[in-house]
Amino acid sequence: MPFIQFDGGQMSKEKKAELVAKLTETAQEVLGIPSQAFSVLIRENSMDNIGQGGKLLSELHK
Repeated sequence: MPFIQFDGGQMSKEKKAELVAKLTETAQEVLGIPSQAFSVLIRENSMDNIGQGGKLLSELHK
């Protein structure tokens, strides 16, 4: 069973549904595996939990 994992910021349910559909569609086209075989995990991360250049993203995007 192919597994797709996406780590990103918080997003609406509609955006998650669109992302899952497009990731699955693209992977199915590239790999030639039926879309029903794919599982997709979206992990939403708070900007307080991500750092870039030694600073939290929440501080960089004030």
